[in-house]
Amino acid sequence: MPTTSRRPRRTDTPPPRTGSSEADVLRGFLDYLRTSMAAKVDGAPEPQVRTAAVPSGTNLLGLLQHLTFVERAIFLGDQVSDWQATFRAAPTDSVADVVARYREAVARADDVLDGCADLGAPVPRPRPGKPAPSVRWALTHMIEETGRHAGHADILRELIDGATGR
Repeated sequence: MPTTSRRPRRTDTPPPRTGSSEADVLRGFLDYLRTSMAAKVDGAPEPQVRTAAVPSGTNLLGLLQHLTFVERAIFLGDQVSDWQATFRAAPTDSVADVVARYREAVARADDVLDGCADLGAPVPRPRPGKPAPSVRWALTHMIEETGRHAGHADILRELIDGATGR
């Protein structure tokens, strides 16, 4: 009698089932990616978490550090003078420090977004000297930016200790 093999069960967290409004969908996917990104870094071992695994110098901790600056620039209006520098965590920063700063930036960004009822309205705290993008654009950009770097983080974390999944 032939044997059948079962596929292994998926251990990843699937994409969110959100509400039906555009805002619910955008925020649901952004939260999903934010959570995935923080989980990729949280618990990663030193010094590998800050060691470049590719010629560009990209490292897991630096990706989360960078996303912290992007969240703060897009939603809180912070200015960044050197975007390349945002990819490097300070040698004195622990993994827990960088993860905590990211989560704090996300919480503050969410506070701003909670007050945005119209996706077509400009973000309430634009960067000085720059035209304010719409809330819709800002959310879409953060989904793209976080998703792109979450993909990088997936690969880097697997190279570090074999951890996979979201």
